[in-house]
Amino acid sequence: MNVISMVDVWEDLDEILELSSKLKREKSGSQLEKKTLAMLFEKVSTRTRVSFEVGMTQLGGHAIYLEPQSMQLKRGETIKDTAKTLSRYVDCIMVRAYRHEDVVELGEHADVPVINGLTDLEHPCQVLSDLFTIGEVKGGFDIKLAYVGDGNNVCNSLLLGASMVGMDMSVGCPEKYEPDGSIIKKAKGFSKSSGSRIEIVNDPLKAVSNADIVYTDVWKSMGDDGEEKRKIDFKDYQVNSGLLNGANNPLVMHCLPAKRGLEITSDVLDSKNSIVFQQAENRLHAQKALLCFLLE
Repeated sequence: MNVISMVDVWEDLDEILELSSKLKREKSGSQLEKKTLAMLFEKVSTRTRVSFEVGMTQLGGHAIYLEPQSMQLKRGETIKDTAKTLSRYVDCIMVRAYRHEDVVELGEHADVPVINGLTDLEHPCQVLSDLFTIGEVKGGFDIKLAYVGDGNNVCNSLLLGASMVGMDMSVGCPEKYEPDGSIIKKAKGFSKSSGSRIEIVNDPLKAVSNADIVYTDVWKSMGDDGEEKRKIDFKDYQVNSGLLNGANNPLVMHCLPAKRGLEITSDVLDSKNSIVFQQAENRLHAQKALLCFLLE
């Protein structure tokens, strides 16, 4: 089984979230003793790399950090050949890449599970830990989540995750920065079964109206162009105290790293309502749960 999209864990989501809670309580164990994870990074990382590497160590396994420039991929070896070779050495491959299609291709040819650690389309590992965090602090998903900013990979996976668990979600983003159309369609399909309400609006005030949680991310993701233009296009989408006045005394989430003073102000990020660093910690527990789910 591969986890390249949130769709891949739809039927197993409850089990993974419950396992995240169990592993957070237990801290460490030997569930993945003698198991090896290959971690392939095209993009730099703090939380993804550390959570997977520490997670494997705490579970008795081992993780190998790989960069394309230190592999034969740099010299033109195909993704197919890389996938088939790594499958002979390791028990699982986690890849953080620019192109979603490359991770799909890797998954098609690998004989071991492939985990998407972030692509231009989705970030399922982040959203698994986000859902775990929301369930932990709210006791369930009968709430409204508002996402404000760029309709990027995190937003795409959040839409899928929210619609799967029955959580209402409103996305507030400028025109031409909306989430992926195919993702919206899938999310609305899940929402019909779960009873959640999904909406995409261009008014940030409307998006956060009566929201229980307000979530944001950087305006310019790695690989995106036009930072100065984005600062202009997103100037009304900053998560600040003024914007939050229209919400329901909301908790605040951010997947990090944050550009303080751009998409979010420091007073909000550091406020008593911020659960950003609890959210960051939970990357470790959710990643451990995902690894155990796939490899035990």
